[in-house]
Amino acid sequence: MKKLKKTRKSKYLPVKLGLLIISLCVLFYAYFIEPNWIEVNSLQLTLPHLAREFDEYKIVQISDIHVNKWMAQARLHRIFRLVNQQKPDLIAITGDFITRHQERFIPNLEATMGELKAKDGKFGVLGNHDYWADASLVSQAMAQTNVVNLANSFQTIQRGDGKLYIAGVDDIYVGKDRLDLVLQSLPEDDNATILLAHEPDFADITATKNRFDLQLSGHSHSGQIRIPFLPPLYLPQLGKKYYAGMYQLESMLLYTNRGIGMTGLHLRFNCRPEITVITLNVKK
Repeated sequence: MKKLKKTRKSKYLPVKLGLLIISLCVLFYAYFIEPNWIEVNSLQLTLPHLAREFDEYKIVQISDIHVNKWMAQARLHRIFRLVNQQKPDLIAITGDFITRHQERFIPNLEATMGELKAKDGKFGVLGNHDYWADASLVSQAMAQTNVVNLANSFQTIQRGDGKLYIAGVDDIYVGKDRLDLVLQSLPEDDNATILLAHEPDFADITATKNRFDLQLSGHSHSGQIRIPFLPPLYLPQLGKKYYAGMYQLESMLLYTNRGIGMTGLHLRFNCRPEITVITLNVKK
C-alpha cells in the first residue's frame, strides 16, 4: 500500500509542476509583457452629420492614464511619443489621468503631457479617480499642458466653412455631470458633435438626446484581466454594459477605449492597453 501511495504521488508530481510553471509564465506575461504591449487600434467611422471639410479627420483617443508609481515619466514619454506618431488632428483624453490617492505623482503629468501634439489641440474630461485624488490639481496640470478641460462644455473646430463640435461632461460617477448645460449651449444646427464622457454606460442617456454622433469613453479597462471565452472578472459601476470597443445606440456610435494604465492588481491579461486612432469619414 505504501508503495502504491508513493507511485500515485509521483504520477501527479509532473502535472502539478507543469501547472505551477504555466501559472508563473502567465503571471510574468500579465505583469511584465502585456501592460507594456500597447495596441494602436485604427478605426474608420462614418458620421452622418460630418462636414465634408472634416473628411479623413483623425482623432487619437487615450484614456485611463492612471499616473502612479508604475506609470512613471519614462513610460509616459514612450506612450506620448507613440500618440504623436499617429499625427492626430485632435487628441481626446477620456478621464482618469491619475490614480486614487496618488496625487503626489501629478507633477509627472505636468512634466510630460505637454509633449502631446495635435493640429487642432488636446481635449479631455475628468474621471472618478481624478476626483478621488485631487481634481483641482489634475485640472491645473491639464491647463499647464494645454489640454482643454471640457467640463460640461464644448469647443468648435472649424475647417473652412465646416464645423465640428467637441463636447464633454464632467465625471458622472461622482455626480459632476451636467449634460443639460452641454445641450443648452450647443448650437442648433446640423454639424457633427462628438462627446467625451469617462463612463461608457452614460451612453444610455446621451443616445436618447439625438444630438451626438459619437461618444468616446474609457473607465472600464475592458476588465483588465480577461480569461478567454469568459466575461470580464470585474467591471466598475457605469462600465458594465459597454465595456469595450464599438457600439451602436440608436443614431449614436459609442467607442470604449481599454485605457493605457491600470488600477488594483497591476496586471493585464488578454486585454492590451490601447491607443485608438479614429479616422472620420463623410457619409457618401
